[in-house]
Amino acid sequence: MRRPREYLGQLELMVLLSVVRPEGDAYGVQIAKFIEEASGREVSLASVYVALERLERKGLVTSSLGDPTPQRGGRARTYFKPTASGLKEARAACATLKRLSGGIAGLKGSLA
Repeated sequence: MRRPREYLGQLELMVLLSVVRPEGDAYGVQIAKFIEEASGREVSLASVYVALERLERKGLVTSSLGDPTPQRGGRARTYFKPTASGLKEARAACATLKRLSGGIAGLKGSLA
């Protein structure tokens, strides 16, 4: 029997994909910047951190504190990385979107 899946909202999915994307751990400002560049939409840093907290509660990402730096006034940066479940969820969501969008004539070519 399949385990019921908890679906991610659009921002949660974008944040999760942004956490998966870099080779090393990701951090809030980097995630927000990538989403803005990739989507062309502005995203608030606060909403990124709220989504990260939800993803962490769901077991899809983990967080860790880096070392404090003088550039950050002695504060440590919080880094995020995907869990095995997070990677699985990201792969499943991407595959689902590809299957859903495949063969839709309205998505091909120009809109004009």
